Amino acid sequence: MEKKVTENPNSETQPPPPSPPNHQMDADDDDENVKQLKECSSLYLSLQDCLVDSNRDWKSCQKHVQALKECHERRMKK
Repeated sequence: MEKKVTENPNSETQPPPPSPPNHQMDADDDDENVKQLKECSSLYLSLQDCLVDSNRDWKSCQKHVQALKECHERRMKK
């Protein structure tokens, strides 16, 4: 006997919704450590995303490290 596969016309396969950035929840939460960074917090979270994406490879995230360092130095001069 031959099995007949029927598709359900009501079941459409949709791609999953786009996932938020890795640390979106951190930015949304009341994380005091990130809040203390003020204008540098987005750079910090970008660095964290880079580290997650690169399997904690600091060498590949040096642009993010330098941007955060420069932001921090500007804040200290104020």
